[in-house]
Order: sequence, then structure tokens, then C-alpha cells
Amino acid sequence: MDKSGRCLCGKVSFAATGVVLHHHACHCGMCRRWAGGPAFAAATESVSWHGAEYISRYASSEWGERGFCANCGSHLFFHFVSGDDYYITVGAFDDDSDFRLVGEIYIDTQPPGYRFAEGLERLTGDDFLARYGLSPDDS
Repeated sequence: MDKSGRCLCGKVSFAATGVVLHHHACHCGMCRRWAGGPAFAAATESVSWHGAEYISRYASSEWGERGFCANCGSHLFFHFVSGDDYYITVGAFDDDSDFRLVGEIYIDTQPPGYRFAEGLERLTGDDFLARYGLSPDDS
């Protein structure tokens, strides 16, 4: 599915192709510190950016970076630096009505103050990293 979106101030906008409408909530410490709670992001096949000069990138680990608008601070994406994999924050899409939460990752670091509905796939941090051929030592 193709979708578009933007940051809060509109200086950064994007067109994403191959957007995966099912997504996960990430409970890792970095996502929670970055987003103020769990991060919700959808995988894409490719993304083209307008206003890319306003995108600030932060290398949050050896294998990943996070992008945000330098003007308004809106969270835009998580990106695996070894490829072209972008996970766009669900709230940045112009229309997020057809997204569906299907799982949670880093459940071993989820704080006890909240729980999502039962029936979601739940992966520990190690299980999630193993899907991408990474280990905890890589972060």
C-alpha cells in the first residue's frame, strides 16, 4: 500500500510505498525514552522525502538510527543503517485509520504500568534481534 505523511509543522513530508499495515509496539528502553512510551512504527518498502534538509538523524545503536524533524521535533522513523529499511511512526501518516497493531517487541523491558489487548504476538528483545540476524551485543 502507498501512503503519505508529514511531521507536525509540515516541513518534512514523505511518500512511502509498500507500507505494511500491521505493526508492532516496541517497549525497548530507547523507544520509550524517545517516544515517551511504546513506539508504533510501520515497515515500508521505500520512502521518498520532501524537506529532507529538516530531517535530523540520531545513531541510537551500531545498527539503527532514528529520524525526526529538526524544526518541530516530530518523530518520523527508525532506520536499519545496513539497508533501506524504514519504519515510519504510525502517527506521521496522513491516514492511519487502516493500521492494525499485531504484536509487541521487547516485552522483557516493558514497564508494568500498562498492557495491550491479549492475542498479540509478544517477542523479547533477543527474539526480535534474532529475526534480523543481530544479537544484544550488537547494540
